[in-house]
Amino acid sequence: MNKTNSKPGDYVEIHLSKLIYEGVLLESPETETGIVLLKLDSGYNIGFNKKDILEIRLKKKAKETEEKVEIKKNSEKPNIAMIITGGTIAARLNPKKGGVDWLTSPENLFKFYPELFEKVNVVKIEVPFMKASEDMDYKDWQKIAKIAEKLLNDDNIKGIIITHGTDFLHYTSSALSFFLKDINKPVVLTYSQRSIDRASSDANLNLQCSALAAISDIAEIMLVGHASSNDDFCYAMPGAKVRKLHTSKRDAFKVVNSKPFAKIFPDRIEIISDYKRRNKEKVRIDVGFEEKVALVKVYPGQDADILDYYFKNKYKGIVLEMSGLGHVPSRRARNAWTNKLKEVQDKGMIVCAVSQCIFGRVDALVYSNGREILETGVIYLEDMLAETAFVKLGWVLAKTSKREEVKRLMLENFSHEINDRLEQ
Repeated sequence: MNKTNSKPGDYVEIHLSKLIYEGVLLESPETETGIVLLKLDSGYNIGFNKKDILEIRLKKKAKETEEKVEIKKNSEKPNIAMIITGGTIAARLNPKKGGVDWLTSPENLFKFYPELFEKVNVVKIEVPFMKASEDMDYKDWQKIAKIAEKLLNDDNIKGIIITHGTDFLHYTSSALSFFLKDINKPVVLTYSQRSIDRASSDANLNLQCSALAAISDIAEIMLVGHASSNDDFCYAMPGAKVRKLHTSKRDAFKVVNSKPFAKIFPDRIEIISDYKRRNKEKVRIDVGFEEKVALVKVYPGQDADILDYYFKNKYKGIVLEMSGLGHVPSRRARNAWTNKLKEVQDKGMIVCAVSQCIFGRVDALVYSNGREILETGVIYLEDMLAETAFVKLGWVLAKTSKREEVKRLMLENFSHEINDRLEQ
């Protein structure tokens, strides 16, 4: 290979014997000194063996310094705060390493999402941690809630936007729905399925709509994101009634068994359903959480002895994803669950039932199998989503272990998690 003056971040041509590749030169791993990495215009990275490269030809030098961005605050614009926790929406491509760096300052946000600042002043940014959502647990939900409480009780701040990874976002939105009491302003969780360096990124529209939601009259925990694959409007969705239903589509999140609060366009909001209005209440937090809870999916032929594992490991409660209306293998099955369910509950474990179906509600009274299960003491949770039920059970068990009180609290509607009238 001919010598080259190109450095990581430069736009180059890599000449092989028969092919030429163009892209951004990346830093090679320290352990792979014989490899040259290139980020193609498509966004994908490719590696070459140095001995196969005839020449690396410089096309354009990388900028040596970052552009300085000046953010001018406008006293006529409302002030909001942001809590950044990681995920694709809070990341940008670093061309030198081919990976991403976190966006943790107003300047970084302005550079990539300038439309956000056309609507609001971002006067405060909190970064409690930077994690992928699958790495979070209840302690992270508690951190977010404690920061949100202070920001919501700040008279200078009109609302909050929380940026978050997508995969377990609905667990966090459910947790905040229970952890934050007497909500007085909008708490908006948003995301990006595709990074900002991709032409199809959903980040800009999601943030523009989130800004309008944050200064709206909707004093709710809500998730704001694309309503369809188009860049036209977003939905504002109840935080305890939403689920990620697609791995990669921009409109991955949908409200289940209910309606969104609103359609949000870049320039307006259209209300769809009832919501709690902005008010002067003082927000309180209630972040107790019993971590010894589990979410277990029931499948055909499953041995009920799985419940012994959780009991022996001192789990306090289980949410069972049952079939349809809320069934498990009955007394007529080879691996019957009825006796085991009664046994573990008699010993103090709380067992709740939700459906594996996306839409509809559990109902133990339709078939004899359900009635058998109900008689063991299982708490049927109406149309509550499995993820929401898991979070709520941990929250309730931190308050009490008394069965009747647990049942009362699990069936009390705190934050739209139960809907008496199902909606499509």
